[in-house]
Amino acid sequence: MAATGSVALALYYYYVRGETQRGQFVGLWPATILGLAVSLNLEQMKRMLQDFQN
Repeated sequence: MAATGSVALALYYYYVRGETQRGQFVGLWPATILGLAVSLNLEQMKRMLQDFQN
């Protein structure tokens, strides 16, 4: 949801307010948010697999 919100905010800044640099900056956040979420999920899966093997 955070990634979707930041995409919407980036589009708002870029097209509605005409602040292209701010829109591009905010538009970089979704990739960071999704990358962090993937990393956390992978760590959780790794721990689950280690627990299952023991």
